[in-house]
Amino acid sequence: MLKSKKKIAALMIATLSLLTLGAAGFAQKHFFIAAARPDVKVQLTAAVERESSLVPLEKAAAVKPGEVLDWTITSENAGNAAAQEYKTVAHIPRGTIFVAGTAKANGAKSVYSIDGGKSFTDQPTIEAKQSDGTVKRIAAPVAMYTDIRYEWSDPLAVGGKLSAAYKVRVK
Repeated sequence: MLKSKKKIAALMIATLSLLTLGAAGFAQKHFFIAAARPDVKVQLTAAVERESSLVPLEKAAAVKPGEVLDWTITSENAGNAAAQEYKTVAHIPRGTIFVAGTAKANGAKSVYSIDGGKSFTDQPTIEAKQSDGTVKRIAAPVAMYTDIRYEWSDPLAVGGKLSAAYKVRVK
């Protein structure tokens, strides 16, 4: 009887050891898979164009109507995997108007929103009633733009940096 109790105890210890090692191996395998991911840090800075120079927004006491703000978004991948199909969105602040043709980002496509970022397109359009009563789709004025989305086709590599810029005019 004592021998069978020892055998059962040894069998249970062996089984528990295998289960523990198997669980540890499973967790380790899935930990490394889950740990490989991008970690993109985004920084937004602005400067006011004044007297042929740029004044950092935090040093400008107040902005005046007609002044232009230069916005820059910098994205840096501090993770351990590339960021695939990376996109960043720039908001056009209330009280400002997007300056046409100023959305710039190397290697990125710029698309625009006129509905608060719900939808984006290369050329936003609106419906305009014509003098004959018909409705025609026309290009939306830049004053209606609410957001710009920059879309990169190449991945943001580990340690890589991207920047995007745009300008707005204070109303």
